[in-house]
Amino acid sequence: MQGLRELDRVLRGDAGRGGTPVSLGPLLAANVVLAALYGVCMGVYGVSGRDVPEYRQMLADAVKVPLLFVLTVLVTFPSLYVFSALVGSRLTAIDLARLLTAALAVLLAVLAAFGPIVGFFSVTTSSYPFVVLLNVAVFALAGVFGLSYFTRTLDAMLPKPPPPPRRARPVRPEEPSDATVPVAEVAELPVAPVAADPAPPDPAAVRVVVRVWLVAFALVGRR
Repeated sequence: MQGLRELDRVLRGDAGRGGTPVSLGPLLAANVVLAALYGVCMGVYGVSGRDVPEYRQMLADAVKVPLLFVLTVLVTFPSLYVFSALVGSRLTAIDLARLLTAALAVLLAVLAAFGPIVGFFSVTTSSYPFVVLLNVAVFALAGVFGLSYFTRTLDAMLPKPPPPPRRARPVRPEEPSDATVPVAEVAELPVAPVAADPAPPDPAAVRVVVRVWLVAFALVGRR
């Protein structure tokens, strides 16, 4: 139930507005359940679309879809963390893990929402290429939603550049000055060095990193 509550927060956008971070463990459990549900819907064709119903395909798909996402994330997550650190991102590994898990929750929620539709067409058609194309289209649509959530939330989590400094108003000669130290003495006063704040990461560079990582994610998931 806690995983479902965390999923609801993610879908409503409450987890990406600077509020309480999502709980990683319950949300991971919810992701596994959503992926398994879609796997069961994928396996319906193995029961209805064959002369001899193959119930084991439903079980195999219910295990295969969660493993597909879990193993792909485990393989590609180190590269995402290294790339983001190289472009100046100050997000920790836990921050990236929460963000990636939330983005997968959006993706898998869309998949699970389309699961009954996939199951319906699997029962009403005997065309295997059509069922494959339907699953590819559903995965692509869910990926768009997951990617959109990932990029929007990442932009919100990155520190914003400081505003440009305001120009000081010039002091007119007729205006009284509050300075009590002569100009000659002020010039001789030591000035303490001011430590410059580290520059915030370039959002364009972060988006390039995300695109490169997504290519790696897609290639690994395809294998």
